[in-house]
Amino acid sequence: MASNYRIEHINFYVADFDTAYHAILGRLALAKFMAMPHYAYLVLKMPSPGGVLVLWANLTIAYVCETESLALAEATDRSIQIASVVTEAKMVPTKDMEILELEPPRASAKSKEVKEVSLGLDDPSRTVKIGAHLDPK
Repeated sequence: MASNYRIEHINFYVADFDTAYHAILGRLALAKFMAMPHYAYLVLKMPSPGGVLVLWANLTIAYVCETESLALAEATDRSIQIASVVTEAKMVPTKDMEILELEPPRASAKSKEVKEVSLGLDDPSRTVKIGAHLDPK
């Protein structure tokens, strides 16, 4: 509509980064248009001669863009972490990278001990044997 048409000159910087946003307006640009953004509802409201002009965004498209942007950011972060780990691994001396073999378990005298424990105070003849290597009989 021609009555809602307005031209304002705004100086801005172009930044090359992958996000869901096509433009990021700062406080000065929003103040120049007297615009009020509502980020939760993706709405931008500003005064016009015919009343309040409302610019709605598509929530579905914004969600898809944000999800793709997040996936890209996570993949980039992981690749940076992997490169860091590889760089640090190259600095580890080869003698520290050797995997030592585990020693076989040692047979100790304590493991063959059997202890006899009373089951109750009333009858001292009722006992149980506790040990690591008991005869199943």
